[in-house]
Parts: sequence; structure tokens; C-alpha cells
Amino acid sequence: MTDWTSGYIADIDYTYGYYQELNPLRVKLAFLNAGLISPEMGSACELGFGQGISANFHAAASVTQWHGTDFNPSQAGFGQELAAISGSGAKLYDEAFADFANRPEPADFDYIGLHGIWSWISDENRAVIVDFIRRKLKVGGVLYISYNTLPGWAAFAPMRHLMTQHAEVIGAEGHGIVSRVGGALDFTEKLLATNPAYIRANAQITERLKNISEQNRHYLAHEYFNRDWHPMHFATMAEWLAPAKVSYACSAYYPDHIDALNLTVEQQAFLKEIPDSMFRESVRDFMVNQQFRRDYWVKGARKLSALSQTEMLRVQRVMLITNRQDISLKATGALGEADMSEAIYSPIIDLLADYKPRTLGWIEQSVRDKGVTFAQLTQAVMILAGTGHLAAVQDDALITKAKKHTDKLNAHLIDKARGNGEISYLVSPVTGGGVTVGRFQQLFLLTLSQGKKQPADLAAQVWQVLNVQGQKLVKEGKTLETDEQNLAELTERAQIFIEKSLPLLKALQIA
Repeated sequence: MTDWTSGYIADIDYTYGYYQELNPLRVKLAFLNAGLISPEMGSACELGFGQGISANFHAAASVTQWHGTDFNPSQAGFGQELAAISGSGAKLYDEAFADFANRPEPADFDYIGLHGIWSWISDENRAVIVDFIRRKLKVGGVLYISYNTLPGWAAFAPMRHLMTQHAEVIGAEGHGIVSRVGGALDFTEKLLATNPAYIRANAQITERLKNISEQNRHYLAHEYFNRDWHPMHFATMAEWLAPAKVSYACSAYYPDHIDALNLTVEQQAFLKEIPDSMFRESVRDFMVNQQFRRDYWVKGARKLSALSQTEMLRVQRVMLITNRQDISLKATGALGEADMSEAIYSPIIDLLADYKPRTLGWIEQSVRDKGVTFAQLTQAVMILAGTGHLAAVQDDALITKAKKHTDKLNAHLIDKARGNGEISYLVSPVTGGGVTVGRFQQLFLLTLSQGKKQPADLAAQVWQVLNVQGQKLVKEGKTLETDEQNLAELTERAQIFIEKSLPLLKALQIA
């Protein structure tokens, strides 16, 4: 019998995550910052879409025609259900990469995305993907790919091998992968208590294992316990992708664009002395001990002139997607936490605090009297976008077309929140992608749609939903037992939601 899983964990479904780097709208800002021309995204494809949250969000929130495949039929079924509800026309399949690659349709793509796939599949499947990119990615098209990277994983690889070996050899047969993951983590904790020389030589492993033990077991099963798990050097990735005729463009992770966050002055000077851009990228990975790369590659890179780059940046629209009072003027990079200049950032944030989309050119004119240069503005935009406080905005005509699909999808997800909080995202036609919206916020939105407006009314309706299922709130680690306690807490949360979250959700055209 053929193993349709190809060694990939299939006895539990993948988590319901949303990955913003897959949003094609993010490509333009990254490419503009790097001085590159980006294509118009008429057609796109996601390989290995998991539960299909990202693929469906991006299909619903744009006019881009989306295709994709995921080998797990239950996940593909869920993705297809969301596509049918939104009416986006996304075509999602449950085929292996090789079968999907041999379909007569779809046609060529402007954008192909893979998140959390490359490092967890066999060389055979990698070869299929590379051939797919070679044949299906249009000239000028963009590939987004993320993968575990060396040298960042070098020290932990032996520990990961030991954990998977424990799950295979010692883990109780028939108890499922989640149980075996838990057993492997318990084993490593006991191993560390013996103070092995491996840990003494790699002190950072203890902290990494502590962080791992706090994560979702379903996520850990897919992340660490597949048969295939292959972190690789950037140069090795370039060798793999060479037959597809794509070249490295830039990082999809915006903070990587800011050298001051990641490299010392001496490191920056050292890198500038390296003439080969690809080798320079490899050296940079050693400087920051890169563990996970999120990269854009392009089939036929074309440089913008300095004039065109500046002109195109000035017409780029952005908006604030975080409450003004919740923004800390700090950013984190490989060098740790850094303070952002209040003289530069505060005027920009204050201008955008009304949640209205603005062009960078308009912002430039508005902060000129504050002494903020255009170069400082563009760097601030990249950092604010990288820290999740700001996002690029679609054209108004595209927002209008997308909204009918995002409204349907959001209404369905909000209704599902009555039963559980598995999906903590909704989709915005303004930003073309997902926004974190927790279960209680979704339930408040549901109650608002039913005509309730006062915090006490929202709280009462939500408590009715929870109470009938025997669910109670937890505050400061303690379960609230009485109706009065739960209603009081929900009323307080509803008040905060109305004052802080609702105006932003309206601006994002989610509420």
C-alpha cells in the first residue's frame, strides 16, 4: 500500500494559523524598499495550505485568482468549505504535489507561496516543487518560501533527533502522536536534569526546550516529529532553486530589511566588503545565527531607478492597524530590543491614529516640519509594518470588490466562534489579509450584528453562549465560578472592545 502521507504527520490536523507573509500585498512594499519591480498579482498559488486559512483570506480579500493543494483531505475539505462560503472562487485541492503539478490547469502564476513546507518534506517532493515553480511561475513572478535555516538549527538538531527517536521507539503504540510528543518532552526534561555534557556545551538548548514545552502539541507534532526535517543553508536553498530560474530578491520578514536592528556597525562594514550578494547573505546568517528564513525569490529581477523607486513609494498607501496607546516605541531584531526615536515615530503614528489610509507622500509632507526625512519615514514604515502596527492598503476599487467576499467569510467564522476559539483571525478587504481577532471579540461582533449595543447587553448575550456549553472565563489564572463574576468580567471586556477595538475593526471594514 502506498503511504500517501510521505512521512508527514497526518493523524492530527494542522493548527488554524494565519501567516501574513503569504499575503501578496506585502510583496510590493518589500520590493519597493529593495528597489525592485513587483508584478501585478492576477493569479496565485499556495502549496501545502494546511487548513486553508491564509489561502482563503487572501482569495476573499483580493481580486487575485487563487489555487492551491494540501495532501490532507480533511484539511482540504475545510479549505474548500471556506472557499464556497466566501464565494471567492478559490480552487483548492487535496492532491500530492506531483499530482497537482501535472494538472492541465491552473495556468501560470504571478505568485507562488509555501510556508512551513520545504523543511519538512523529502528531496523527491522538493524536486517536484522546483519543477512546478520552473514551469508555472511567470516571468517576473514572485516565489515566497520559508524554511528552517542553518546555522541557527545546528545546535538543536541532535536534540530534535533524540525526541523523534523517543517518540518512535519508546512512545506507546496506539496512543497517538500528541501523546508521544508529550512523552518525548517529559523524557528530555529528565535528561536535562542529569546535566549531560551536550547541554553544558550548548547552554541555549535548555531555554529552547522550555519554550517548546509551552507550545501547542499539534503544532509541535508537525514542526518537529515528521520523518523529514531538513534545515539548510541559504546557499543550499539557492542551489535547489537554480533550475527554476529564480533569484533571491529580499526578505519577506520586514525587520530583516533594517540592518541597524540586526547587525553591529562592524558587521555592516564587513558585509559591505563582500562583492557577491549571495555569499553575503550566507555570511549574514552566521552573524545573526539565522534559524528561520522567510524569503522572496523572483523569476527575472528588475531594478527600479532611484527616481522610480521614490515616486512609487510616495504613492504607496498604508494605515495603522494597532491602537495608538498600545504601540510601544521598541523594535526587536537579532541584536535584541531597540528604542525607536520618538521624534521620528510619534509624529507618524499620531497622523495615522485615525485609522485612515494615507500615502507615504502625504505623510512625508505632513511631518516635514518635524524634521523627518523621507528615508527616515520609509524605514519607520518598514519597522512599524514589521512589528505588526501598520499595513499596506489596497486601492479603494479593490476593497469594494473584495468586501462582499470577506463579509461572508467573516460572518461564517464569527458564527463558528460560538463553539470554540480555534480561529482567532478575521479577514480585512482593506489590508488584503488576516487580522488577529480573539474569540470574545468575535462574539461581541456577533452580538452587535444582532442589534445589541451596550456593554452589558453584549456581555449578557456572550455569557448565554458560554454558559449553555458549561464554559467559564478565567481571570488571573482563576476560573470565575458564578454568573455575576462572569458577567462582570465580560462587561468590562465589552466596554474595552467598544472603546478600543471596534473603531479599528470598522476602519478595516471587518465590523
